[in-house]
Amino acid sequence: MSTSPVRRAAVLGSPIAHSLSPALHNAAYTALGLTGWYYDRHEVDEAGLAGFVAGLGPEWAGLSLTMPLKRVLLDVAGHVAPGAAAIGAGNTLVFEGTGATAHNTDVTGIARSLRAAGAGGGRAVVLGAGGTAQAAVAALHDMEVDAVDVLVRDAGRTSALRGTAERLGTEVTVHAVLTDTPAAARLLEGADAVVSTLPAGAADALAGARWRPGTVLLDAVYAPWPTVVAGGAAAAGARIVSGLEMLLQQAVAQVELMTGRPGPEAAMREALDAAVLARS
Repeated sequence: MSTSPVRRAAVLGSPIAHSLSPALHNAAYTALGLTGWYYDRHEVDEAGLAGFVAGLGPEWAGLSLTMPLKRVLLDVAGHVAPGAAAIGAGNTLVFEGTGATAHNTDVTGIARSLRAAGAGGGRAVVLGAGGTAQAAVAALHDMEVDAVDVLVRDAGRTSALRGTAERLGTEVTVHAVLTDTPAAARLLEGADAVVSTLPAGAADALAGARWRPGTVLLDAVYAPWPTVVAGGAAAAGARIVSGLEMLLQQAVAQVELMTGRPGPEAAMREALDAAVLARS
């Protein structure tokens, strides 16, 4: 096992106490033999992000950013990778000799998770319009789906997501139907893939939709699990992907960005499973 100089990384967000990212990243460092690397969590909101980043020392390798920091991250980065710029949101800040660069590995996490479950092509539905929904639109664009319907509560709050679609050159159709369960359920019928980026409980009313057997549902929520909507879709024969898989896959990509080495997926998956079991 090689000895490394002290390097630090962390996940930021608000709330953040629930985050499983430390288990994933610290397991990766152990598997890679990076004995001087440490990863923890910090409660930081949008107003506090710039000050937190400005106060970091040279030992910092990178940061993972979760809600509500995915958009404001781009404002504090010295550089923005093309993918994050196109999306308009990021989840990773990497400190290099040229400064801090913002990336978005949520796209990788979503695309890998959907493909592993057999999704690809056809029509997709995204629930929500926040930073994770923007990443979902980008992932579905990369997967060359035929059409994307976005279901929201308020169409007036979708300008950032529409901007993502425009920059990517992909077409989305926005439907303000999440307060009208029957209308939302009709739009789910026949979908080949559904990505829910809604907070816990917000998609519960759609559990009874007429899910097509074989539809892939990726629910970004992973606690509590299974979600009500995931349980309903599974009972109808849909293939379910937990937010834990997305969390794992985006973290594998983050480890590579921060350390320069491929993320050890098997070791990280084992650590994630253990962390989830410890909480149950």
